[in-house]
Amino acid sequence: MPPHRFDLRLGVDVGGTNTDTVVIDRDDHLVGKAKMPTTPDVSSGIEASIQSVLALDAVDVSRITHVMLGTTHATNAVIERRGLQRVAVIRIGSPATHSVRPLFGWPDDLRAAISIDETIVRGGIEFDGREIVPFDADAVRRFLDGLGEPVDAVAITSVFAPVSPRHELAAEEATRSVLGDVHVSLSHQVGSIGLLERENATVLNAALIGVAGQVSQALQSALSAHGLSPVTFFAQNDGTLMALDYARRMPVLTIGSGPANSLRGAAHLTGMDGGLVADIGGTSTDIGVLVDGFPRESAAGVEVGGVRTTFRMPDLVSIALGGGTVVQEADGNGIRIGPASTGQRLLQEGLIFGGATPTLTDAAVLDGRAALGDATRGNGHRTLLRDAIERADVLLAEAVDRIKTSRGDAPLVIVGGGSVIAPDALPGVSEIHRPEHFEVASAFGAAIAMVSGQVDRVLHLEHGKRERLVDELCEEAKDRAVQAGADPEAVRIVELDEVPLTYLTGSPTRVRARAAGPMGAL
Repeated sequence: MPPHRFDLRLGVDVGGTNTDTVVIDRDDHLVGKAKMPTTPDVSSGIEASIQSVLALDAVDVSRITHVMLGTTHATNAVIERRGLQRVAVIRIGSPATHSVRPLFGWPDDLRAAISIDETIVRGGIEFDGREIVPFDADAVRRFLDGLGEPVDAVAITSVFAPVSPRHELAAEEATRSVLGDVHVSLSHQVGSIGLLERENATVLNAALIGVAGQVSQALQSALSAHGLSPVTFFAQNDGTLMALDYARRMPVLTIGSGPANSLRGAAHLTGMDGGLVADIGGTSTDIGVLVDGFPRESAAGVEVGGVRTTFRMPDLVSIALGGGTVVQEADGNGIRIGPASTGQRLLQEGLIFGGATPTLTDAAVLDGRAALGDATRGNGHRTLLRDAIERADVLLAEAVDRIKTSRGDAPLVIVGGGSVIAPDALPGVSEIHRPEHFEVASAFGAAIAMVSGQVDRVLHLEHGKRERLVDELCEEAKDRAVQAGADPEAVRIVELDEVPLTYLTGSPTRVRARAAGPMGAL
């Protein structure tokens, strides 16, 4: 029998309420699963969830060869302004870009937490690849020499760097001549066209380098405690994977990986390539769209912690509706549903579990949608909970309607630990699917994901050059996928978009290529 590329895979997804873990075999069949509360430090929750699933009799620990992690560490660090690196911010774009300074529009506290200082130096590339003005390497060196505190990382962004990165590469060389082996984030590796959003993403990437190191160390420690040294991948925002070393350099690409994992897991568990997916957790519900088995990407920029970016993120409608969502009386004899949630303390605070807080899970149990806890404990709040579940159904139906792009009914897959609160029918939905193992769909999505790479460029596709330029772009996308951990023999182009930029002279075209493939061999 020929050797297999992998044997058992361990998938972990960290949510706001629970950390889910699955073990699957080479045929993508479930071997074991576990769901543990997400802890405040997140790392100990990951360790507990891994410990729980590896303790199952069905799991042969010695056969685990690959681990995939989807984590909220990066998102939480930005939102909470915690554990961020101190970054020197360099923009190559003087004199053309002085009208909008670097980090314009950032929340004051986030800018203060990350930025040591910012500067704009001479240089930059035109949209057709021509040099606007020569790059001033001496200005970069003077700026870095004059900083008054140690530098953890440097973020470098140049005008139209996705067309040509040569000024950014020259700036990196100048940076290392002053600071030595410091981390440098370059915008052409992080984002696409759109100077300010790409710059924001690059600075966030530099700021998250320390967080990425901590998460990877925590994961490796948890695995080492069980004698494991598997190939490790991190889940990306687009539902694919990247190798551990790549994730350490590009941690910003992990933001939003949770919803993407849920959509990919839902597609696999149902066998559906298209339709809607609602991931209902303990605190919130994310609703997305499947296109060819992958999440439909958002066409608009994504805001993270108050900062606009150009991340590849799933197109989602998110509402504060989950199993732990708190239900309260409101003024005027109404009800208030959320946004407060018991989160991971649902089993201690929910009425049916002996607590004193009415939640949507209590409402679902009294309505007969789930058999959990002691339903009689909610009798004293029966009217409140009945009204709450009816209102929750309306909110869920409205959210489904907002994500749809056509008037017809569409199938809906419901996954997530809080999905017991959902009804069996909704307006605008042709049928509702609740697949087996729905409660760990996000971890399943991480475990079965492919590895990808993407390139986004502005090209002049003149007659006779188009095929060569597009082929070169596709090869670069494949190379990035291989760098991220894909099997070079099996990687292929899965998406190729061309958008003419008719508002620019010379009619350039924005071309985006995405490559994906299975994990590389051990």
